Amino acid sequence: MPDHVHIIFTPLINFEAMEACSLAEIMDAIKGASAHRINKALGSKGRVWQPELAKNWQDYPWLWKKAYVRPFAPSSECCLA
Repeated sequence: MPDHVHIIFTPLINFEAMEACSLAEIMDAIKGASAHRINKALGSKGRVWQPELAKNWQDYPWLWKKAYVRPFAPSSECCLA
């Protein structure tokens, strides 16, 4: 499948908002940049990637989602020195 991609990555942290970049932001950046480069390489214009198939992640039956963890939340436990 020459037009199929699997990616494993670690999201960047937005330190101003104190949260990880969302999957939507990451995919938008990847799809936008790669579409421009693919079109340039092929000398073409237009859509490269198909639109998302599910509006909400809950609508996708094969998706596994790890429980949300707030990495920047204050710790409720005291650390021992």
